[in-house]
Amino acid sequence: MVRRLIQSVTMRTVILVTTLIGAGTLWGAAVDQKDVEYARPGGRPVKLDLHVPDGAGPFPAAILIHGGGFDEGSKSTNVRPLFDLLTNAGIAWFSIDYRMAPEFRFPQANEDVESAIKWLKANATTYHVDTGRIALIGESAGGFLVNYAGTHETKETRVRAVVDLYGPVDYGKLAEQRRDHPEQFNMTSINRHASNGGGIHFFGAEQLDAAGLKKLHGISPLFAVHKGMAPFLCIHGTKDDQVLYDQSPAMCAAMRKVGASCELITVEGGGHGMSSWKAPEMQHWKPEMIAWLRKTLEMK
Repeated sequence: MVRRLIQSVTMRTVILVTTLIGAGTLWGAAVDQKDVEYARPGGRPVKLDLHVPDGAGPFPAAILIHGGGFDEGSKSTNVRPLFDLLTNAGIAWFSIDYRMAPEFRFPQANEDVESAIKWLKANATTYHVDTGRIALIGESAGGFLVNYAGTHETKETRVRAVVDLYGPVDYGKLAEQRRDHPEQFNMTSINRHASNGGGIHFFGAEQLDAAGLKKLHGISPLFAVHKGMAPFLCIHGTKDDQVLYDQSPAMCAAMRKVGASCELITVEGGGHGMSSWKAPEMQHWKPEMIAWLRKTLEMK
């Protein structure tokens, strides 16, 4: 009788542990997965890579959105410098791919960002994530996408924090600057993206006339700031030759004006792309970003 009871309990334990391992959620073990499908719009899978720390959680989490001019880049390349930073800080991260030019345009990319947020919230138990402590982190084109998501949140897509690394906030102004002062920009890179459907064409603007500028104004996060939105952290280099530095201070000024929280980390002499910030005096953005995330996500 006792032997049968022990065997029964043991078998149940084995089944439970096997189930947890199969789901990739064994408490106490870090989880790393690649190419996890988070949505299938129009039958086309969009995927993410993820890391969940050791322990039972629930963990704060970051959804990472790569840049690349809306037509290049991937979940495993452009945002790679963030992986170890977040891992070492005990933050789960989910790095997404999204639909890009030339086949797709802004509405589809934005839909994918929203789908990723909803997917993570729906799968929070599986990955031991605290749905009340989710941050969006995007760089360059991905910075624009997190800026837009943070200023156009719904109940289902609201997050706790937004980190924008050198992403545009006023695309109309940026496009006019590129047209009127090309000497301030790396136009070779910018034009390469534009020829592939990136740039203003990604947002449905054919040219910088009144109609085009109206469209760019309509999608620019700067003009959608409002009281009650999630806190923002903007990180930007002063020598950025693709998205001028003045975009980030403008965002913080607009947010503070309506009573929202925005902080700015300035990388003196920094160009476009965190991978280029190699000088020791530029490395301060890393601990400062983690400190901000710890404070904003209320990490112990």
